[in-house]
Amino acid sequence: MRRHRTCTDPAAVTTVAVDPGLEVTPPPRWILVLDGVLWVIIGLVLLSLDSTSAAVLGYMVAFVLIFGGVDELMRTVVAPGWRWLHGILGVLFLLAGIMALFDPFQTFGILALFIGWYLVFKGTFDVFTAIGFRHAMPMWGLTLAVGVFELLLGFWAIGYPGRSAWLLLVWVGIGALLRGIGDLVAAFTHRSYA
Repeated sequence: MRRHRTCTDPAAVTTVAVDPGLEVTPPPRWILVLDGVLWVIIGLVLLSLDSTSAAVLGYMVAFVLIFGGVDELMRTVVAPGWRWLHGILGVLFLLAGIMALFDPFQTFGILALFIGWYLVFKGTFDVFTAIGFRHAMPMWGLTLAVGVFELLLGFWAIGYPGRSAWLLLVWVGIGALLRGIGDLVAAFTHRSYA
């Protein structure tokens, strides 16, 4: 059964549907802090590695995938919704991480090449989207510039495996850093923690 509440603000009247059985409870602060600190450490370690060590990078990517899988499985316990998606992602990350441990060279090569091709496809999509919707998008030029940059970066990375290695290292390291910073910000800015 749904109840409707109406805002009585004279500037705008809005009706909001509220489901009384749905309560959104954020995870405890210590989980977010621990999660954020671990992701930041992983990101810093990845960014400090030399891109010529393919085996080390392959193992690091494997451990990042395994840690990501454990993190996603932990989120199935504390997530307010979409728990099934966290569970599926957790299992997929764990399987990919375990497979990466068995063959780190193959993992490294495939992921490095994948990042380059992803940037080529994403850049192509952004360029066509910007041109096709230039009359509807207020900042279509920015989307076009980002698309061209992604295309150039993708072709640059595909052209030489060493560049793909460097790009993979930076990509995964920055991704881990952003995940950790996001968790730390969420831990200290959520209203229920005040």
